[in-house]
Amino acid sequence: MLRSLFAGISGLRVNQTMLDVTGNNIANANTTGFKASTTVFQDTLSQMLTGASPGSDDRGGTNPIQVGLGVQVASVSTNFLQGSTQTTGRSTDLMIQGDGFFVVRKGNEELYTRAGAFTFDESGTLVTPQGSRVRGYAVDAGGAPTGPLVDITLDTAGLGPGVTLSSYNFGSDGVLRGVFSDGTQRAMAQLAMADFNNPMGLEKVGETAYRASANSGPVQLGVSGEGRNGTFVAGALEMSNVDLAAEFTNLILAQRGFQANSRVITTSDGVLEELVNIKR
Repeated sequence: MLRSLFAGISGLRVNQTMLDVTGNNIANANTTGFKASTTVFQDTLSQMLTGASPGSDDRGGTNPIQVGLGVQVASVSTNFLQGSTQTTGRSTDLMIQGDGFFVVRKGNEELYTRAGAFTFDESGTLVTPQGSRVRGYAVDAGGAPTGPLVDITLDTAGLGPGVTLSSYNFGSDGVLRGVFSDGTQRAMAQLAMADFNNPMGLEKVGETAYRASANSGPVQLGVSGEGRNGTFVAGALEMSNVDLAAEFTNLILAQRGFQANSRVITTSDGVLEELVNIKR
């Protein structure tokens, strides 16, 4: 059977994958905190027809003669370029300016996200739209983080009789500060941030969240401003980093690639048909 037939089939498959990735990017053009993906192709093993030979006193060397056997997907890589700022004015909407991820707990699993559309639920716990709990640290009297990760809550324990929480806000350092009815202010908790040696190694799990994988490296927990961690912007969300102009260009490239490989298959079929007609 003709090698070109199978090369054309492999071309159809990878260009279909490129269409799938591009379509998903376009579908999430308005998804908060979404990071676009790109498709990378590579050739497959080439068949050796004639090996290379060295030169001699009376004859020069010859190069190998090889025929490629098609194409395959090398990777689908996530682009973690910063998205644009969408100002909302809601005090619980948070955006990370720079590197890092929010840490959220879904069931018994810690996940990581760039989507900061949070709210406080009926128990006063900061949660995602899907109900995952946002994680952070308790703070001491000076506002410094202490202890292991905890759920971010509107903790009013230790208040005097009749004292209530009047308002709250998040600072650029991720500290949740409360203003109380007696006129005092107090740091209540601080948002945790996560970083990885290889963020592109993270595994997407839906709901614009990721989990650590074997190639992401272990999670590095900290707070705003530590290491490579960025800062927080309250009252704003990070928009999707999908570039629609680039994605529509990719659509054209994938479509033309698919058409070209279809033509290779059609031409190979014509050659085989001529070969069968010889027997007739």
